[in-house]
Amino acid sequence: MKIMINLLLLLLMTGLVNCGSDDGGADLPANLSFDVTIEGTLNDMVRVSATADNASFYRIDFGDGAPTVDSNSGNFSHFYEASGTYTITVQAHASESAFISDSEPVVIEILDPTQAGYESPLTYDGYELVWQDEFEDGISDDWTFEIGDGCPDLCGWGNNELEYYREENASVENGWLKITAKSESFGGRGYTSSRMITKGKQSFVYGRIDIRAILPEGQGLWPALWMLGENIDEVGWPKCGEIDIMEMVGGNNRENTVHGTTHWDNGGSYASYGGDVTKNEGTFGDSWHVFSIIWDSEEIIWLVDNQQFHVIDITPSGLSEFHLPHFLIFNVAVGGNWPGNPDGTTVFPQEMLVDYVRVFQEN
Repeated sequence: MKIMINLLLLLLMTGLVNCGSDDGGADLPANLSFDVTIEGTLNDMVRVSATADNASFYRIDFGDGAPTVDSNSGNFSHFYEASGTYTITVQAHASESAFISDSEPVVIEILDPTQAGYESPLTYDGYELVWQDEFEDGISDDWTFEIGDGCPDLCGWGNNELEYYREENASVENGWLKITAKSESFGGRGYTSSRMITKGKQSFVYGRIDIRAILPEGQGLWPALWMLGENIDEVGWPKCGEIDIMEMVGGNNRENTVHGTTHWDNGGSYASYGGDVTKNEGTFGDSWHVFSIIWDSEEIIWLVDNQQFHVIDITPSGLSEFHLPHFLIFNVAVGGNWPGNPDGTTVFPQEMLVDYVRVFQEN
């Protein structure tokens, strides 16, 4: 993320610590060096890249009490939970007992994004608030997690996505929902993330929906805040209808554009209609934005920060899907037909933060 704050990264030591070997005199590594960069949606993540001659593996201590981590490549990433100064120590190992080490301090100043970005009101004339989740006390029972990669019925979730969805990739911190996409092997996939739904618990027909979020960035990232018809198990997709409140595809300078789309069944064939809006400056990961729809019996209007950018007339009989209840879905996909796959420019992990979701209906 490109939120700019003052960061301090100082060299702690100019020399290397050498630890001898008791395993037959294995040669020590040499020329250990490492780079530290601070990233993450809240500037709460560091990436470390270490190199050394004659190193078979690397070990790192991030200085915050977390367990040490080993890597054959010398590449590491880590989230800090609090601001502070931490000493990062990297060891380059020729063997378990033959290694050299070096350390650097890093100053972490975790951002408070409530100070930046758009915030929507709690009331609108002619509407009442009928449901909300402010994510103050964890993830509520209104949400269910969809687990896996969609197989065997819908492998890649119908889009050739690369992630395996896990509940563990979603958490609530500081009153924000955080969905984290990671580069890690699990369930036969090379990435993990989370996908959570309100199906069978909270569904709505018509109203205004506001979702305040900060989006991830990077080639192959595909965050979405969207809805599906509650009757999907009976009629299938796209006959159930789909309302994409917000989608963004990362990479190739696309993080400044979000899309709003509907999908439906048009007399037995698939149909869709979408629009998009592009920021003049920055990306949708720079600060909070509110992604909204206003939905009634005649139309669906899409807005970002209360500014309309797309509308569809839903009065034709062929769009009957959009006069029935829909449930909410929040997810961050990795790869797929639309964004393409991650590449060497993609930084993991990546986070989507959601401050709140609020549903209003006319009085």
